[in-house]
Amino acid sequence: MLDVGCGVGIVGLVLSSKFPLSASVVDKQASMIEYAVHNYNINQIAVEPYNQDFLDLAPSKPFDVIVSNPPFYADGVIKSANDSLHMARYATHLPLEMFFAKVHKILSTQGRFFFCYDAKQIGDIFSMLKKYHLTPEVVRFVHSKIDKESKLVLIACRHNSKASTKVLPPLTIFEKNDIYTDEAKEAFEFASAHSIKAQRG
Repeated sequence: MLDVGCGVGIVGLVLSSKFPLSASVVDKQASMIEYAVHNYNINQIAVEPYNQDFLDLAPSKPFDVIVSNPPFYADGVIKSANDSLHMARYATHLPLEMFFAKVHKILSTQGRFFFCYDAKQIGDIFSMLKKYHLTPEVVRFVHSKIDKESKLVLIACRHNSKASTKVLPPLTIFEKNDIYTDEAKEAFEFASAHSIKAQRG
Protein backbone atom coordinates (compact mmCIF):
# COMPACT_ATOMS: atom_id res chain seq x y z
CA MET A 1 0.00 0.00 0.00
CA LEU A 2 1.15 3.51 -0.82
CA ASP A 3 -0.16 6.58 1.02
CA VAL A 4 0.22 9.56 -1.35
CA GLY A 5 0.85 12.95 0.22
CA CYS A 6 0.93 11.17 3.56
CA GLY A 7 1.38 14.17 5.84
CA VAL A 8 1.90 12.79 9.35
CA GLY A 9 0.92 9.34 8.04
CA ILE A 10 -2.38 8.76 9.79
CA VAL A 11 -4.36 7.38 6.81
CA GLY A 12 -1.85 4.69 5.91
CA LEU A 13 -1.11 4.02 9.56
CA VAL A 14 -4.74 3.25 10.37
CA LEU A 15 -5.11 0.97 7.36
CA SER A 16 -1.87 -0.92 7.91
CA SER A 17 -2.77 -1.43 11.58
CA LYS A 18 -6.20 -2.88 10.69
CA PHE A 19 -5.41 -4.85 7.52
CA PRO A 20 -2.51 -7.07 6.37
CA LEU A 21 -0.85 -4.39 4.26
CA SER A 22 2.82 -3.48 4.00
CA ALA A 23 3.03 0.30 4.07
CA SER A 24 4.87 2.87 2.00
CA VAL A 25 4.40 6.64 2.27
CA VAL A 26 5.37 9.48 -0.04
CA ASP A 27 5.45 13.21 0.64
CA LYS A 28 7.67 15.91 -0.81
CA GLN A 29 7.91 17.68 2.54
CA ALA A 30 10.78 16.24 4.59
CA SER A 31 9.15 17.31 7.86
CA MET A 32 5.99 15.36 7.03
CA ILE A 33 7.99 12.22 6.24
CA GLU A 34 9.77 12.58 9.60
CA TYR A 35 6.44 12.84 11.42
CA ALA A 36 5.01 9.90 9.48
CA VAL A 37 7.99 7.63 10.16
CA HIS A 38 7.89 8.56 13.85
CA ASN A 39 4.16 7.73 14.02
CA TYR A 40 4.71 4.35 12.39
CA ASN A 41 7.60 3.66 14.76
CA ILE A 42 5.62 4.43 17.92
CA ASN A 43 2.88 2.09 16.65
CA GLN A 44 5.54 -0.55 15.87
CA ILE A 45 4.58 -0.84 12.20
CA ALA A 46 7.19 -1.00 9.46
CA VAL A 47 7.04 1.62 6.72
CA GLU A 48 9.01 2.48 3.57
CA PRO A 49 9.25 6.28 3.25
CA TYR A 50 9.78 8.28 0.04
CA ASN A 51 10.67 11.93 0.53
CA GLN A 52 9.92 13.14 -2.99
CA ASP A 53 7.25 14.38 -5.32
CA PHE A 54 4.73 11.61 -6.00
CA LEU A 55 4.89 12.41 -9.71
CA ASP A 56 8.61 11.53 -9.71
CA LEU A 57 8.20 8.25 -7.83
CA ALA A 58 9.60 5.21 -9.64
CA PRO A 59 8.83 2.11 -7.54
CA SER A 60 10.49 -1.21 -8.35
CA LYS A 61 7.07 -2.89 -8.62
CA PRO A 62 3.41 -1.77 -8.79
CA PHE A 63 1.37 -1.14 -5.65
CA ASP A 64 -1.76 -3.19 -5.00
CA VAL A 65 -3.40 -0.39 -3.01
CA ILE A 66 -2.99 3.39 -3.27
CA VAL A 67 -4.71 5.73 -0.81
CA SER A 68 -4.68 9.50 -0.70
CA ASN A 69 -6.13 12.61 0.88
CA PRO A 70 -4.61 14.82 -1.82
CA PRO A 71 -4.47 18.61 -2.12
CA PHE A 72 -7.63 19.63 -3.98
CA TYR A 73 -8.44 23.28 -3.37
CA ALA A 74 -8.72 25.02 -6.72
CA ASP A 75 -7.00 28.19 -7.87
CA GLY A 76 -8.96 31.31 -7.09
CA VAL A 77 -9.67 30.57 -3.44
CA ILE A 78 -7.78 32.38 -0.68
CA LYS A 79 -4.42 30.67 -0.35
CA SER A 80 -2.40 30.08 2.78
CA ALA A 81 0.85 31.99 3.09
CA ASN A 82 2.32 29.01 4.96
CA ASP A 83 4.30 26.93 2.44
CA SER A 84 3.60 23.66 4.25
CA LEU A 85 -0.15 24.27 4.35
CA HIS A 86 -0.12 25.48 0.77
CA MET A 87 1.42 22.24 -0.49
CA ALA A 88 -0.99 20.17 1.58
CA ARG A 89 -4.11 21.95 0.34
CA TYR A 90 -3.86 23.29 -3.21
CA ALA A 91 -4.25 21.22 -6.35
CA THR A 92 -1.53 23.16 -8.16
CA HIS A 93 0.90 20.91 -6.28
CA LEU A 94 -0.77 17.74 -7.61
CA PRO A 95 -3.08 18.48 -10.56
CA LEU A 96 -5.97 16.05 -10.92
CA GLU A 97 -5.06 14.57 -14.30
CA MET A 98 -1.38 14.19 -13.42
CA PHE A 99 -2.41 12.55 -10.14
CA PHE A 100 -4.64 9.95 -11.82
CA ALA A 101 -2.16 9.34 -14.64
CA LYS A 102 0.55 8.50 -12.13
CA VAL A 103 -1.78 6.23 -10.11
CA HIS A 104 -2.63 4.39 -13.35
CA LYS A 105 1.07 3.95 -14.09
CA ILE A 106 2.14 2.49 -10.72
CA LEU A 107 -1.03 0.62 -9.64
CA SER A 108 -1.19 -3.14 -10.25
CA THR A 109 -3.53 -4.45 -12.96
CA GLN A 110 -6.46 -5.08 -10.62
CA GLY A 111 -5.24 -2.77 -7.87
CA ARG A 112 -7.44 -0.59 -5.69
CA PHE A 113 -7.35 3.18 -5.38
CA PHE A 114 -9.07 5.03 -2.52
CA PHE A 115 -9.19 8.81 -2.23
CA CYS A 116 -11.27 11.81 -1.22
CA TYR A 117 -11.75 15.01 -3.20
CA ASP A 118 -13.71 18.22 -3.53
CA ALA A 119 -17.29 17.15 -4.29
CA LYS A 120 -17.83 20.15 -6.60
CA GLN A 121 -15.30 18.67 -9.01
CA ILE A 122 -17.14 15.36 -9.45
CA GLY A 123 -17.57 15.86 -13.21
CA ASP A 124 -13.85 16.26 -13.82
CA ILE A 125 -13.09 13.43 -11.41
CA PHE A 126 -15.28 10.92 -13.26
CA SER A 127 -13.98 12.04 -16.65
CA MET A 128 -10.34 11.64 -15.62
CA LEU A 129 -10.90 8.34 -13.83
CA LYS A 130 -12.39 6.88 -17.01
CA LYS A 131 -9.49 8.17 -19.10
CA TYR A 132 -6.99 6.33 -16.89
CA HIS A 133 -8.98 3.08 -16.46
CA LEU A 134 -9.71 3.71 -12.78
CA THR A 135 -13.30 2.56 -12.33
CA PRO A 136 -15.18 4.22 -9.45
CA GLU A 137 -16.85 1.18 -7.88
CA VAL A 138 -18.13 2.93 -4.74
CA VAL A 139 -18.91 6.62 -4.26
CA ARG A 140 -20.08 8.35 -1.10
CA PHE A 141 -20.69 12.03 -0.51
CA VAL A 142 -19.83 13.50 2.88
CA HIS A 143 -22.02 16.17 4.49
CA SER A 144 -21.25 18.11 7.66
CA LYS A 145 -25.01 17.99 8.38
CA ILE A 146 -27.82 16.35 6.44
CA ASP A 147 -29.24 19.71 5.33
CA LYS A 148 -25.89 21.05 4.13
CA GLU A 149 -24.45 20.52 0.65
CA SER A 150 -21.63 18.04 0.27
CA LYS A 151 -18.12 19.45 0.14
CA LEU A 152 -16.25 16.13 0.07
CA VAL A 153 -16.62 12.87 -1.82
CA LEU A 154 -15.05 9.50 -0.98
CA ILE A 155 -14.30 7.24 -3.94
CA ALA A 156 -13.13 3.61 -4.08
CA CYS A 157 -11.74 2.61 -7.48
CA ARG A 158 -10.53 -0.61 -9.08
CA HIS A 159 -7.98 -0.59 -11.87
CA ASN A 160 -9.41 -1.92 -15.15
CA SER A 161 -12.69 -2.97 -13.52
CA LYS A 162 -15.91 -3.44 -15.51
CA ALA A 163 -18.15 -3.03 -12.46
CA SER A 164 -20.93 -0.47 -12.31
CA THR A 165 -20.72 2.35 -9.78
CA LYS A 166 -22.52 2.03 -6.45
CA VAL A 167 -23.52 5.35 -4.86
CA LEU A 168 -23.97 4.89 -1.11
CA PRO A 169 -26.22 6.98 1.14
CA PRO A 170 -24.61 10.23 2.37
CA LEU A 171 -22.14 10.11 5.25
CA THR A 172 -23.24 12.78 7.72
CA ILE A 173 -20.79 13.94 10.39
CA PHE A 174 -22.97 15.97 12.76
CA GLU A 175 -26.53 15.81 13.98
CA LYS A 176 -28.46 19.10 13.98
CA ASN A 177 -27.42 19.66 17.60
CA ASP A 178 -23.72 19.53 16.58
CA ILE A 179 -23.17 16.11 18.16
CA TYR A 180 -21.35 13.50 16.09
CA THR A 181 -23.59 10.98 14.35
CA ASP A 182 -23.28 7.35 15.45
CA GLU A 183 -21.56 6.44 12.18
CA ALA A 184 -19.02 9.24 12.58
CA LYS A 185 -18.29 8.08 16.14
CA GLU A 186 -17.77 4.52 14.91
CA ALA A 187 -15.36 5.74 12.21
CA PHE A 188 -13.31 7.73 14.72
CA GLU A 189 -13.18 4.77 17.10
CA PHE A 190 -12.09 2.47 14.27
CA ALA A 191 -9.34 4.89 13.29
CA SER A 192 -7.94 5.34 16.78
CA ALA A 193 -4.15 5.32 16.74
CA HIS A 194 -1.33 6.82 18.74
CA SER A 195 0.13 9.69 16.73
CA ILE A 196 1.79 13.07 16.97
CA LYS A 197 0.54 16.06 15.05
CA ALA A 198 2.61 18.35 12.87
CA GLN A 199 3.24 21.72 14.43
CA ARG A 200 2.29 24.47 12.01
CA GLY A 201 4.20 27.74 12.07
